[in-house]
Amino acid sequence: MKLTLIGNGFMAQALARGLVNNFEVEIIGRDEKKLNDIKTKIPNIEVKVMSDAENINDKNIIFCVKPYALQSVAARLEGQANILFSILAGTTIDSLKKQIKSKFYIRSMPNVAASVLGSTTTITGDKEAKNLALELFNHIGKAVWVNTENQLDIATALAGSGPAFLSLIAESLSDGAVKAGLERQISNELVQGLLLGYAKLLETSHPALIKDSVMSPGGTTSAGMAKLEEGAVRDSMIKAIEAAYEKACEIGKK
Repeated sequence: MKLTLIGNGFMAQALARGLVNNFEVEIIGRDEKKLNDIKTKIPNIEVKVMSDAENINDKNIIFCVKPYALQSVAARLEGQANILFSILAGTTIDSLKKQIKSKFYIRSMPNVAASVLGSTTTITGDKEAKNLALELFNHIGKAVWVNTENQLDIATALAGSGPAFLSLIAESLSDGAVKAGLERQISNELVQGLLLGYAKLLETSHPALIKDSVMSPGGTTSAGMAKLEEGAVRDSMIKAIEAAYEKACEIGKK
């Protein structure tokens, strides 16, 4: 099956890298230099500069532009796509229907880990395209179907924005070790191993149980946890998800 990715940004490149081994992939974008750079990095894909009247008839489109660019890019598309997979945060299916013709519509929220086949992608939309959507996004990690667009907006805040939030945690842990006297290279290696190992633990254990198994009475972990609670890290994380969700809803209303 051929997939046409519209957009030449980071997510289009990440998706192309993750999908190229299982699908025929082309990228259509407006920036010729970026397209050529992507082609150099991923030789097995096709690239094309978007025309003023780009025919998408019967194509399987993955729409990868920024939400603010929806209207300007949609104005250059002609015909009716077979399936439109949108990765635009906060952009409702109704908004897509008003601007791009397609037989079926799927909203999805992959994350940057798609490039290493590790994305957790939430999807929703027309049930007729559900199985194909699950198959497609399972090729770049794990796909999870949600029943409503509101649930997808919440998932966007968690799975879509999550890599940025976890990056801050990873960087902070490394910085703390460096501040205490550990070399940066060693610190980064330890953080990488920590997160990889923790991900495996999460597959079989609840976070609270993992935390309790590490915290000895009066120990080092207990001392560190007290400082995290003092700094309201838990509350800040909850508020970060809430803020990202509210922003997704705000984008959807525009």
